Amino acid sequence: MLVDLSSAVGGYLHHIFVERFDAWVVLGFLGQGLFTARFLVQWLASERAGRSVIPLAFWFFSIGGGLLLLIYSLYRGDPVFILGQGLGLFIYARNLMLIQKDRSGRSS
Repeated sequence: MLVDLSSAVGGYLHHIFVERFDAWVVLGFLGQGLFTARFLVQWLASERAGRSVIPLAFWFFSIGGGLLLLIYSLYRGDPVFILGQGLGLFIYARNLMLIQKDRSGRSS
């Protein structure tokens, strides 16, 4: 039974990661990589500052990763990720607008 389970899991993983591997999967992985990079950027900036900060690059990585993941999810027809990434993109863009507004107000 354990051999059957192992074989089934191995077959499933082979199907998902090898047989279905195409340019869309590469796009999805690229989007996920950008999305993950934003946390690394935020973590490093916080460590340098000695407090929790969110650098501007965090929002740009969020938009880049979110946009690629939205395109990927639209192609795959995944309503969970379409809704999640679509809403996320609005939030990331709004944060950039608020940052720009704040910076413009300070220079006046």
